[in-house]
Amino acid sequence: MTKQDIVTDLAPTPVAAYSQAVKVGTTLYLAGQGGFDAKTGQLVGEDIRDQTRQTLQNLKYVIEAAGGSMNDFVTVRVFISEHGEFPGMNEVYGEFFDKPYPARTTVSAGLGPGMKVEIDGIAVLPK
Repeated sequence: MTKQDIVTDLAPTPVAAYSQAVKVGTTLYLAGQGGFDAKTGQLVGEDIRDQTRQTLQNLKYVIEAAGGSMNDFVTVRVFISEHGEFPGMNEVYGEFFDKPYPARTTVSAGLGPGMKVEIDGIAVLPK
């Protein structure tokens, strides 16, 4: 088994010992992304919609760096800071994914300071 580290400057640089994504064969495992702007290192704002849009854009940058697209996701996990934020997250989520949607799990979780959402996923890339 060969693991390939996937890195792009368009998404935030990891701040700990993890990869933005790891590719094994045609399977891509994407680390959780938050609503951080890669250029500034700051959250894009306090609104769940803005943070979700940036989070998904960061995932898009990473999957594209691996040669894939958002249509290649087979599953995603969404972590939101408060269950009441679900409608706003879900609204923006629909802007990034088409049917058939990836399988999805959404949970309320404690996130970093100011973070309202974090999303990770698994994708199967074209050969």
